[in-house]
Amino acid sequence: MAATLTQLLEESATRWPRQVALSEGSGDRAISYRHLGDLAADLAGQLRRHGIAAGDPVAIVSDICIEHVLALFAVLAAGGCAAPLNPALAAQQLISRLGDVRARAVIVPEHLYGDFASTHAAVELPVLTLAVTPGRDGCCYATLSSAPLLGHGRGPGQTRGLEPPHPGDAAILMLTSGTTAAPKVVPLTDANLLASIDGIRSIYQLTPADATLLVMPLFHGHGLIAGLLATLASGGAGIMPAGGRFHAGTFWQQMAAARATWYTAVPTIHQILLDRAGSEYPAGGYPDLRFVRSCSAPLAPAVQQDLETAFSAPVLQAYGMTETAHQVASNPLPANGPDKTASVGIPTGAQVQVTRPDGKPGEAGETGEIWIRGAAVTSGYLGNRQATADSFTAGWFRTGDLGQKDADSYLFLTGRIKEIINRGGEKISPAAVDQILQSNPGVEDALSFGVPDKEYGEDIRAAVVLRPGHAVTEAELKDYSRSRLSPFEVPKRIFFVARLPRTEKGTGDRRRLAALLEAREKL
Repeated sequence: MAATLTQLLEESATRWPRQVALSEGSGDRAISYRHLGDLAADLAGQLRRHGIAAGDPVAIVSDICIEHVLALFAVLAAGGCAAPLNPALAAQQLISRLGDVRARAVIVPEHLYGDFASTHAAVELPVLTLAVTPGRDGCCYATLSSAPLLGHGRGPGQTRGLEPPHPGDAAILMLTSGTTAAPKVVPLTDANLLASIDGIRSIYQLTPADATLLVMPLFHGHGLIAGLLATLASGGAGIMPAGGRFHAGTFWQQMAAARATWYTAVPTIHQILLDRAGSEYPAGGYPDLRFVRSCSAPLAPAVQQDLETAFSAPVLQAYGMTETAHQVASNPLPANGPDKTASVGIPTGAQVQVTRPDGKPGEAGETGEIWIRGAAVTSGYLGNRQATADSFTAGWFRTGDLGQKDADSYLFLTGRIKEIINRGGEKISPAAVDQILQSNPGVEDALSFGVPDKEYGEDIRAAVVLRPGHAVTEAELKDYSRSRLSPFEVPKRIFFVARLPRTEKGTGDRRRLAALLEAREKL
């Protein structure tokens, strides 16, 4: 059994050498498992010649493409530590993130280098461009080249000896989403990642017969671990979207071409696909989806039901976070247990405890903070002892999420501790208010937030996106909420917006929403 991601790829290449591991939605390039392993090994040698040694963190600034995957496995094979970063970051943000992960070099796909060079000339690190080109023999060839910038990047340095990667070493550095604080760096070991991958592969019963279109960014765990790595561990095919990112207009065309059997995305993408299903969903022959996965933000029960009807497939909500190498829980496939609407499912390898304020486990139906421990959980944050001390206790990761479990151990999320609104001593969970507003037949999406209040200290507001063709007034939504919420939980104001701000991974951004609406009110 593989002890590292490098060994996992080697095992997959041995078991399924000719099976397609990666291909592009455009159909231009396809790479088998054996070829993927060979390319990663060759690139690892190139990295060593460019001065990358065991333990060196290497940033990968890339969209969703074959180059990103090759860079990742090449860094790991060279004994380095991969740090995937968002290519859309502004120059100063990127420089800050490079410092956070202590990067020794940066890899950028050749097709992104033009934009990167023009906006990130101040990066003072070696920058390597990665080009992957198909040859006449049907194989692809990969080349790393030094890319001088306009700034003062240092030279590649001297080649050092290669040390084989160890399971306890950090393999990937990932950044938290930063919804309630500045992003923190999470070092994930091979053991963390393999434990999470095993849970994902097992609960969805992924096999070499599966294929998926990768629409979630590979700089977050959702796309990288649940979409890509779980697929490569199971012998399936990972399809890169044309253009390197999600495009609603080409989604089903690429899914059909790949004969994809599942996909995973955030609720925002599901909603976009649902809104366009009437004109773009294929008819006849395909699709034959085994399931659809939703994660990274709550999926409204009404939207889940509409998706299942429109796509003729079960929609399985899952729960995960960066500190746990992504997935912690998921609803099972229909043959293996009920899919409980509004639940994020049962644990998938981790131990999940709903914890009372005194640190003891709560009973079924009792609300408390969700604590997690197990092989997939990181041991702490990189270079941040205080944050580690605040979030980790005796092997448990204290998530800051509130929730409860039912008698069948299904987990239900009810909010975030740091997002709780204190209205004159009454505690309000914004997530619970969101859920009620989203249950209104005229509402497509909703997000509530706290604002300062002279009388109560804090009060609650909300913003909603209406479903196309529906007309609902603020007064009607307040009446609807009063019949389902306590009086103090009913939003004092409800705003109507075209869309809600979201973080990179699709979670509703309450802080940004509050700022945007405050600015709008001042106009």
